[in-house]
Amino acid sequence: MIRLAIDMMGGDLGSKATLEGVRIFQNKHPGKVEFLLVGKKEELAEIKDCRIVDAREVVPADAGVLDALRLKESSMFKAVELVKLGEADGVISCGGTGAFLSDATVTIRNIPGVKRAALVAPFPTAMKDKKVVILDVGASNENSGEEIAQFATMGSLYSRYIYGIEEPRVFVLANGTEEDKGSPEGKIAYKILSEDKRINFGGNIEAREVLSGQADVVVTDGYSGNIFLKGSEGVAKFMGEMIKRSFKRNIFSKIGYLFSKKGFKEMSQTMGYESVGGALLLGVNGVVVKAHGSSDGEAVSSAIEVAYTLAKNNIVEKIKEGLANE
Repeated sequence: MIRLAIDMMGGDLGSKATLEGVRIFQNKHPGKVEFLLVGKKEELAEIKDCRIVDAREVVPADAGVLDALRLKESSMFKAVELVKLGEADGVISCGGTGAFLSDATVTIRNIPGVKRAALVAPFPTAMKDKKVVILDVGASNENSGEEIAQFATMGSLYSRYIYGIEEPRVFVLANGTEEDKGSPEGKIAYKILSEDKRINFGGNIEAREVLSGQADVVVTDGYSGNIFLKGSEGVAKFMGEMIKRSFKRNIFSKIGYLFSKKGFKEMSQTMGYESVGGALLLGVNGVVVKAHGSSDGEAVSSAIEVAYTLAKNNIVEKIKEGLANE
């Protein structure tokens, strides 16, 4: 049975949302996961069929790396430590990104051979039900060309075993499709990948084409990846507000909304973080999923789905095997 540890107190909505997320998952997949819920035991007493690990402290959202590591009685630290001790196959947290990723990297450590762990996020594309895997989207601010090239190997393995794409098409994020475009590190990654016969390399891709559906994996340094992530979120939010204002303009526009409501609901579900679940820290020696800080029960359940799928497919072992053949 898959064992998953959850930081129950890290998110904006506290244990209420994480408890709801666990219940939703249990109803969908009864008996599939043994949960280790880390938080204040009195807040978690009502849930059944779970192991409760008492923790009295919460890591603040703006906590630095050292602060997070010093709070050894926090729900985040204890949840991560369960993976290190071999008591859990994976860990999920809605807590601060920097603190959680640093805690996981230092405590669980990287898979042997991994130069730098990467935060992976699946994005929706113009093709129905197709996701594009982008990494790194913020685990590091700086990455070398060699690290970016290795992200391609890890991203390809993720895409193959999680989405069933036998030969994922990999691109480097750049400011043009020509070979001489991109950052100095991106150019190095381009050269390495163009010579690597194991990677189905498609060359450079511009940001405006990333969500078109032509790419299965897009690799970049963490700074650029995070800018892309936040920019995409901002544009989606802006467009959503613009559409709402347009439909509220007059009685005719409101009637128009009634006819197109279903389509906009589908678009919202496609773009919403609730359905994606969370981003994975790929390259560490365990399944580590970072859920959105404001996750509600549905979003937490989706994050658990991500961790469950990764653990069930032995993604850590697959990466170890793949890197061993480099």
